[in-house]
Amino acid sequence: MTHSPLNRRDVLKGAFSAAIGGIALKVMAQTPPVQEYKPAVHIPDGIPDFPFRRPRLDPKLVKAFVIAAHSNLPAVKEMLEAEPGLLNATVDWGNGDFEQAIEGAGHMGNRDIALYLLSKGARMNLFCAAMLGELDYVKAVLTAHPNLKDSLGPHKIPLLKHCEAGGEHAVAVLEYVKSLG
Repeated sequence: MTHSPLNRRDVLKGAFSAAIGGIALKVMAQTPPVQEYKPAVHIPDGIPDFPFRRPRLDPKLVKAFVIAAHSNLPAVKEMLEAEPGLLNATVDWGNGDFEQAIEGAGHMGNRDIALYLLSKGARMNLFCAAMLGELDYVKAVLTAHPNLKDSLGPHKIPLLKHCEAGGEHAVAVLEYVKSLG
């Protein structure tokens, strides 16, 4: 076996690599070890601290759940049974467009899925309430905050479209929202 003689380039590369390695070791030695996150506020006894220590859900799983909630009740039930944390999880579609499963069911007019999610503790919102025909809820919100009649839900879908998605169950809400101009 023959060895080729070292040339100037090989020597410089070796010296550079050694210098970088030495710097990295020195920085690593000076870097304090990562410590467990401790909230700045005191958590009283008996109150769970899971928001600070619970691992995040896989974004792909959240996305699949929200997509399923648009139209696939059996998949929603199966996924929620396997991972209850999906109930109010939110997918970020980008550019300020966020959506929860109940919102997907809402703008698609999937009453059964929305009612199932609500029965499991999902958070109701104005858009879902409009689709479900919850006139008292919609009136209360729009009386307190009239400007929300022009607000946009996920995918920039207006409140009026959610009312229309509710079909016969949401006729009274649709008429009410239209009456607001």
